[in-house]
Amino acid sequence: IKYLKERRLQLGGFIPERSTFAKPIKAPPKDIFDNMKVSTGEKEMSTTMALVRMLTNLLRDKNVASRLVPIIPDEARTFGMEGFFQKIGIYAHEGQKYEPEDSAQLSSYREDKKGQVLEEGINEAGAMSSWIAAGTSYTNHDIEMIPIYLFYSMFGFQRIGDLAWAGADSQSRGFLIGATAGRTTLAGEGLQHQDGHSHVLASTIPNCISYDPTFHYELAVIFREGLRRMHEKRENIFYYITTMNENYSHPEMPKDKNCEEGILKGMYKIRDFNKNKKTKIQFLGSGTILREMIKGAEILQNEYQIDSEVWSVTSFNELRKDGMEVERYNLLNPDKEQKKSYVEECLGKTEGPIMAASDYMRINSDQIRPYVEKSFYSLGTDGFGRSDTRKNLRNFFEVDKEHIVAYGLSILSKEQLIASKYATEAMKKFKIDPSKPMPTKL
Repeated sequence: IKYLKERRLQLGGFIPERSTFAKPIKAPPKDIFDNMKVSTGEKEMSTTMALVRMLTNLLRDKNVASRLVPIIPDEARTFGMEGFFQKIGIYAHEGQKYEPEDSAQLSSYREDKKGQVLEEGINEAGAMSSWIAAGTSYTNHDIEMIPIYLFYSMFGFQRIGDLAWAGADSQSRGFLIGATAGRTTLAGEGLQHQDGHSHVLASTIPNCISYDPTFHYELAVIFREGLRRMHEKRENIFYYITTMNENYSHPEMPKDKNCEEGILKGMYKIRDFNKNKKTKIQFLGSGTILREMIKGAEILQNEYQIDSEVWSVTSFNELRKDGMEVERYNLLNPDKEQKKSYVEECLGKTEGPIMAASDYMRINSDQIRPYVEKSFYSLGTDGFGRSDTRKNLRNFFEVDKEHIVAYGLSILSKEQLIASKYATEAMKKFKIDPSKPMPTKL
């Protein structure tokens, strides 16, 4: 044995063996994204636009700027990233060899031997391979890099799922950004483009940390924590974050000291409609559908005297992981004090049944059903996409504010908290046809 070990040492050591001598990247200070934590007032923007602003801020941080690897398969202008062309350039090993068609524009294409943006053309497999190369450079080349691959969310895991699994298996670190996300949020592009299940696919990869934030401050908290965990603490994980192309105003970050912790764990209370102090329901929403839930809660309070608490769920996937871990501990330690999942800590002492909704299949929110000791109902966007407006799409998939009100009243009726006539009258008022087939069958 001693002889064999000596020979192996002469050959360079045991294989396979993972070693790294790369220096960690210190996460930027918490205030780097402070401009994302104030209200936008009347100004509207999408979370994709918010992300681009955050990346612009990172390019001013000397510890991070040179390590950023923005990867775009095709849609740089769709994502509002054309400003990067002049700022950091598009990588081309021979430099620019042509005059671009948009040369007269301020943000024209600029290829450069020292460019940072990887513009891969319509080649998601190539873009993902570049992401894996940059995401594993900490061990292959002893250089810590921060790959950020932005793509239409439908063309992520659905199209390059095997490469995502390979990237996870090879312990890649970096960000995957599913932009223009949500079944009803990418309006008018039909079943090929409208994503209602990327978070379901993300849940199959053990070391994928996924989030579906609604507001800019949620995105800022999540992104900085990702930088800290992957590139400062060097955890072998990667992040999948969905961002949308729907413009709306963003509120300031709540002052609650537990807000940031809640964002990272997966949920926090964002609104409390407690005027009537009577019948109550709990609303759990993520992504753009959270806004529909807030509007629905306002209608219930003002027109039906129903109170509610609205929770922003940034990650049903992370809540499920926590629930599974707590459940496992409790089953393996029956003689010890039983733990509570984070979901139960949040909802255990609340009043009324729970209704969850997202812009994804119902199974997305159904993941946390086993960890809630209350009546639990979910809405989602099961079925193929449609080419239509956001309003019509949300009506079709039954996740708009009108359906949230009607379903909420029906749930309260089923729980024998109100009379069924209120739900029936609401359906007539909002022209909801109870005999309409499931969207999956249309």
